[in-house]
Amino acid sequence: MSNAAPPSQSPSTPSPVANPVTVKSKNPLLGYAALFLAIALLPTLGVYPIFVMKVLCYALFACAFNLLIGFTGLLSFGHAAFLGTAAYCTGHALKVWGLPAPLGLLVGTLAAGGVGLLFGLLAIKRTGIYFSMITLALSQMLFFFFLQASFTGGEDGLQSVPRGSFFGLDLSNDTTLFYVVLGIFIAGFWLIYRTVNSPFGQVLTSIRENEARATSLGYDTDRFKLLAFVLSAALAGLAGATKTLVLGFATLTDAVWTTSGLVILMTLVGGMGTLVGPMVGALIIIALENKIGDLGKALAELTGINWFNGLGESVSLVTGLIFILCVLAFRRGVVGEALALRDRWLSKSSDKR
Repeated sequence: MSNAAPPSQSPSTPSPVANPVTVKSKNPLLGYAALFLAIALLPTLGVYPIFVMKVLCYALFACAFNLLIGFTGLLSFGHAAFLGTAAYCTGHALKVWGLPAPLGLLVGTLAAGGVGLLFGLLAIKRTGIYFSMITLALSQMLFFFFLQASFTGGEDGLQSVPRGSFFGLDLSNDTTLFYVVLGIFIAGFWLIYRTVNSPFGQVLTSIRENEARATSLGYDTDRFKLLAFVLSAALAGLAGATKTLVLGFATLTDAVWTTSGLVILMTLVGGMGTLVGPMVGALIIIALENKIGDLGKALAELTGINWFNGLGESVSLVTGLIFILCVLAFRRGVVGEALALRDRWLSKSSDKR
């Protein structure tokens, strides 16, 4: 029997050094379709469309960020720059240039992708905390530009952005806009899903797990990371552009560093490296920001403790506690822990057989 070593892999073959984080079911697309169908029915159940659209925008933002950290292993502290860039550019295009909504969204997305390319070229050669700090520094530089630029409105922000129409659909109607936003989110989610489950996505996962091994197989890892960074930035920009269309304004809050921290929190709470996790994390965080006051009043009435009435002014405290709880007890996030629990249950069931 020959003891010859197996032939080496060609650079075009995806690296086997790591399996995707996502747990694949037999037919995951059916599950996603059912989820999106349930979301589409929310307005008919009396759920406020603006709230759901805001959640969808931040969910797309978190999914875009998760593509970078969950599947490529790059932690960016400056993703708010892309959200803010697209928000301002789309708002300016719709309000000042008078472009229709589809072109306004395209302008914002392309602008965010261009900023992502610039940031990536400057930061992608660094790794670890150095990469993260460079993205934070660049993001803060852009924030101060938005603060002083005339077209952004400074501290007042860009107000009264018109919705216009979307291929003949009147977006002044909240229900119509809701289904347009849902369609945009599904398109962005589909792009992320196809990216993760493609040979390109497998290379990204290999880079996350063992970049030296991926390099030894002949991959230009810097080029792959740059492509992932630009794609993540563009999708984050699409989220910011859509958010401006929904709310009718763009402010400095979209570009401030705390928004970058917020998307990290959403991803960790929902489940980093899972496709649905960032959506769940966005729902939890946005729901807390909008409903924590009502929850505090209910707790005050239930317990008689007056302190709960001020809970609505302590959103940062609550989100901080959630982050600590997630790090200590749910390190995989809500969806990650649920998938792990399911796997353990299936393993025990198969052992009994």
